[in-house]
Amino acid sequence: MSVRSMTGFAQARRTVDEGEILVTLKSVNHRGLDLHLHLPPELDALESQVRAVVKNAVARGHLQVQVNFTRSSAAGVSPWNRALMDAYMRAFREAAGLYRLEGQPDLNAALRIPGMLVAGGGEQDLGEGVAQALLDAAAEAVAALNAFREREGAATAREMRQRAGGLGALVTRIEAIRETAVSAFHKRLRDRLAELLHGAPVDPQRLAQEAALLADRSDISEELVRLRTHTAQLEALLAGDGEVGKRLDFLLQEMNREANTILSKTGGLGDLGLTITELALAAKSEIDKIREQSLNLE
Repeated sequence: MSVRSMTGFAQARRTVDEGEILVTLKSVNHRGLDLHLHLPPELDALESQVRAVVKNAVARGHLQVQVNFTRSSAAGVSPWNRALMDAYMRAFREAAGLYRLEGQPDLNAALRIPGMLVAGGGEQDLGEGVAQALLDAAAEAVAALNAFREREGAATAREMRQRAGGLGALVTRIEAIRETAVSAFHKRLRDRLAELLHGAPVDPQRLAQEAALLADRSDISEELVRLRTHTAQLEALLAGDGEVGKRLDFLLQEMNREANTILSKTGGLGDLGLTITELALAAKSEIDKIREQSLNLE
């Protein structure tokens, strides 16, 4: 299974002797599977089976499942609910007489009453073919939805890989700058001490110790290694199968934490630190953009 987006739309139809079944699916992103089914009253008994069909193929997303059933008129059978119409007319006459109101019933309003336009007054039993047709339509719609979501997911994954490549390039640039850090820290410390001591001699060993201590406190090699490793893991997740959205979210949180640590360690280090800070901020921006995109992946 390819990486899927959580946004999609699909429809499927089935025609049976009793009428036509239309199944419509709409999905958007959600932290889990949030499934909402809307079936006509005569198909309510099949809700659990339709739900099972969807859950077997979809792992995450806010999913709306709308089922419409348009019944056909059998020969010699009225296409409207005579019993319901009689009840409506009786209620209208009774209310008009009780409250001494004049007026005539509105036929258009009556025909819009739910269940009024049902072949045979809704009293005909549905054949087994209707249930099977509904489940077949649901399965077809889910397959079409996943195909739609896979196309969207593939486009999102391509952009995320491009950003991951850019992130890797930023890490490489920071690593190159870090290699010159010890000598830069040594020079910065020497200049600062010379300014404070006004030309007094400085013990070279002590200077080296202080420079090494400063370099150790500002060393970002571990963070860079982890950031590069996480970037490779991100690309592996996008190339793999199954549900990746939640794993990507956790991984990107870790990557953002590493970038923040780099920023905290390189503050106040002069021009060298400013350059690393700019690159680390650019890395954070890439991570944030990747995370925004990952929120729509299943």
